[in-house]
Amino acid sequence: MVNLKARFGWSDKSFSMLLVLLKNMLSNDNMLPKSHYEANKILCPMGVEYQKIHVCHNDYILYRNQFVEMCKCQTCGISHYKVNDDECSDDATTNNSRPVKVCWYLPIIPRFKRLFASADDAKNLRCLTDDKIINRLLQHPADSP
Repeated sequence: MVNLKARFGWSDKSFSMLLVLLKNMLSNDNMLPKSHYEANKILCPMGVEYQKIHVCHNDYILYRNQFVEMCKCQTCGISHYKVNDDECSDDATTNNSRPVKVCWYLPIIPRFKRLFASADDAKNLRCLTDDKIINRLLQHPADSP
């Protein structure tokens, strides 16, 4: 169902309402999540994790590793955090400050582990090396010298 939500661009609120409707239609002992938030909590342990990395407004640097504590970009000088109207200085950062821009990073290793978890899928992913026909004809870009 989360796949359908992503494919057709459903909002989180509409997806939650659909889950509530389906949960009410099913028997009382069903295990269907009640909201989009609960559905995401189920998916995260399955390896669909991501990392949020704060980014400079003009994409000069990623605020990670040695740049985590920086308040402004070294190159353009734009603040790392959104400045509210009630704040009097640009350097005022609190625990509830929101970053100007966020990049979502999906680590590749858990994705490969999920791809090769099933024996049938792993066989299909290895087909170019296992069943390769050597006849000196270019049948696939992997056959090029």
